[in-house]
Order: sequence, then C-alpha cells, then structure tokens
Amino acid sequence: MRISELSAESGVSIPTIKYYLREGLLPQGQQTSATRAEYGPAHLRRLRLIRALLEVGRLPVASIRKVIEAVEDEDRGVHEMLGTAHYAIGAQVEPQPGDEDWREARETVDELLAELGWQVTPFAPTRDELAQTLVTLKRLGMAAERSDLLPYATAAMRLATEHEMSKIPFDGPREVAVETLVVCTVLYGRVLDVFRRLAEESESARILGA
Repeated sequence: MRISELSAESGVSIPTIKYYLREGLLPQGQQTSATRAEYGPAHLRRLRLIRALLEVGRLPVASIRKVIEAVEDEDRGVHEMLGTAHYAIGAQVEPQPGDEDWREARETVDELLAELGWQVTPFAPTRDELAQTLVTLKRLGMAAERSDLLPYATAAMRLATEHEMSKIPFDGPREVAVETLVVCTVLYGRVLDVFRRLAEESESARILGA
C-alpha cells in the first residue's frame, strides 16, 4: 500500500508517518521508485504500537524508541521485551537512599515481594514506585501495614494470572504483544480504579443508610 493508504488504514496522518520514518520509529517502506514506497501489515502493526505507547502509555518519543529497540532486538526474550515496556509506562521515581522513611519503605517492599514469592528483578522501578507510595502514606499519617498491602497484592496477582496476562499473544508478532500489554496495563488499570470507586460509593451508601 502507498503512504496515503497506510495513513487511511491506520488513522495516522501522512506528516506524522513521515516524522516516525525520520525518527526511525517506523521502518522504511520498500522503495519502488524515486518518489514512491510500498508499505505492508508490519507497518500497520508498528503504527498501532506507537499509538498505544504515545496515546495510552503517554510516553515521550525517547521512551518509545527504547521500547521499539527492544521489540526489534530478536536476541531479547519476550519477557525482557515486555519488561522494557512495563517499566517505561510506570511512574519515574528518584530513589532517596539517604532518607530513613525511604529506606524503610523499600525494605518493606522487598521483604513483601520475597514473602509472596514474586519473580521481580531487584532493579525494577516498580519497587521504587511502590516504596514512594508507602513513604507518602506514612507522611500523611496513614502508614500502611503489611495487612493493608496484602489484599491489594492478592487481588493484583489474581487479575494478572486469571485475566490480564492471558490476553497477551506471546507467540504472535512482538509489536502486538507489547501493544496488548500497554493497553491492558493502562486501560484495565483505569477500569479497576473506577470499579473500586464505584464500590466505595456503594459501601458508603450501605453503611450510612444513604
């Protein structure tokens, strides 16, 4: 297909497609003449991935490039590739090892993950993200105990094992696997948050007789 057809099929404007081509985010088409190139299904998949990372994941171009490099590196296993995307869409937290609250929170996170038996790399930024949340709770006078965290961990693992990870086509195109991970992580995360708020309203009405 021509670039105009690629644009129509993907919903991405021609100038934007040309920008992705210049930035190396989208592979060049097959040149058929000095002024014309042909594009195929692989370009559509790549554009879907870029849109997911940009519009759903809200990633800057530099982060999108890192994810795409992982997708294109066939020597990287699927788990490592997905981890690159997962870490990119999380909140970026600056560790504060000299802060006592931070040190305690990070220890709590590490101990809890070890207790749960979860396979999470020691350098995962999600560990720092959770630790920062615990620090904030403590400084608001609402320090989270282990008993406060376990129900969330249990619910999260159940969702991951029984629902979310089953949606990812591990044996399909690498772009599709990453796109699915990003969309499910971000959008189903919002679904979970909204349902939780709906449940809280319902419980408030029941408890208070509203």
